[in-house]
Amino acid sequence: MSAALQPECLLEVNHVRKAFPGVVALEDVSLRFNCGTVHALAGENGAGKSTLMKIIAGLYRPDAGELRWRGQPLRLSSPRHALETGIAIIHQELNLMSCMSVAENIWIGREPRNRIRLISHRALHRQTRDLLARLHLDLDPGAELRTLSIAGRQLVEIAKALSYESQLLIMDEPTSALSEHDTEHLFAIVRELKNQGKSIVYITHRMDELFAIADEVSVMRDGKHVGTDRPANLTRNQIIRMMVGRELSQFFPAPPVTSGAVVLSAQRLTLRPHFHDVSFELRAGEILGVAGLIGAGRSKLAETLFGLARATSGRIEIGGRTARIDSPHAALSRGMAFVTEDRKETGCFLKLSVLENLEVALLSRAFVEYGFVRKSAITRACAAIAQLLRVKTPNLQVPIEQLSGGNQQKVLLGRWLLIEPKILILDEPTRGIDVVAKAEIHQLIVRLAAQGTAILMISSELPEILGMSHRIMVMQEGRLTGILSREEADPVNVMALATR
Repeated sequence: MSAALQPECLLEVNHVRKAFPGVVALEDVSLRFNCGTVHALAGENGAGKSTLMKIIAGLYRPDAGELRWRGQPLRLSSPRHALETGIAIIHQELNLMSCMSVAENIWIGREPRNRIRLISHRALHRQTRDLLARLHLDLDPGAELRTLSIAGRQLVEIAKALSYESQLLIMDEPTSALSEHDTEHLFAIVRELKNQGKSIVYITHRMDELFAIADEVSVMRDGKHVGTDRPANLTRNQIIRMMVGRELSQFFPAPPVTSGAVVLSAQRLTLRPHFHDVSFELRAGEILGVAGLIGAGRSKLAETLFGLARATSGRIEIGGRTARIDSPHAALSRGMAFVTEDRKETGCFLKLSVLENLEVALLSRAFVEYGFVRKSAITRACAAIAQLLRVKTPNLQVPIEQLSGGNQQKVLLGRWLLIEPKILILDEPTRGIDVVAKAEIHQLIVRLAAQGTAILMISSELPEILGMSHRIMVMQEGRLTGILSREEADPVNVMALATR
């Protein structure tokens, strides 16, 4: 390409290095982000992608190297400085306030004010409606964030970032909680922003998205920049080899043959207004996938089964007997465990260490004698499960917030595996993690099923549901629309039931 046709470089990253205690996160990383392009960033969890983006967004300062903005040196002192420069980031783990409204979350610190400097809520809602309309987002400006689904909160995060009219927009796994329809909507927004000359940095673990939306792809591995190329010059397997340094031979290991007894069943279970008359059986050693679009009621069903919400009507049976599951403690006492869909809000204790996050489920079980905790035994057990799950951490004393999303997810799984549950409920177990971590978690799920654990797995990724499940239960707007065998299930049949 001639120099005249080269797109203008908006941001240069030159020889950046960043280290934390016990780990080098970035080593001599150099990249260019051009105006009017979508630059995808791929790599395993822990490859350094999020650390690099936090440097660009002013959250971290590099130990060495520099940033250049339109050819001039850029030293960011804070996220506010980055926003004022024209850089906004949509974080993978949402940074919103659940007790505040949609409008308040979007414009916090920038609210319109009246003559006496008080916030004008009428003007606030008006400019929020204008922004949401421009983005074709169907959200109520006055709705409290806590009333929205994870997908709804993700859309608010996107709207907030776009409200700054930034020139460079970083999207860190923006579709991890979105339905296929919402993803296409987001892609339309991204293409419109690109046409306006804005630079989009798009971090994703979903290969299909990378090929659908990116103009350039950069791959990182172990904190280093491996290479950059156009998607047309790359294949899925080439990108994976760049990410992991080897072939990844099997994405979905075949689930084991199962014919175990029914361990969990629901009979006309209802939680108004979220779901109605749901009946199913789950057998020992079975992986029962739960498919459906956003808002189908899948997560509320999981929460009800685990006692986080009390059913309006219907009953739950465990081992053929009616069970009163009115709290998580009651569920745990029945041999159940639950990995929620939101690592940050309802999964990890972010300020606590990896060890403390692992051991919380053990403190009321066999590791307590005469009121005293057997600390050394717990530590050995936690270290063993961390090693089994290949959790990348310098040691177990590191705060879990310093780990990548995929490693946080492994810690959450490890927490519940330590209690050896008979029934394991997984809500989006691989949301926002890389292809290698996914493969490891898939193999773990299959291994647990082979050992007789009954697994209920909710996933919004159709290939995952099809590849991992013995049977697939499909929900649509709070109703069970069908249960398909592995042989009956294909994308057409599943989506037909999900949209019926």
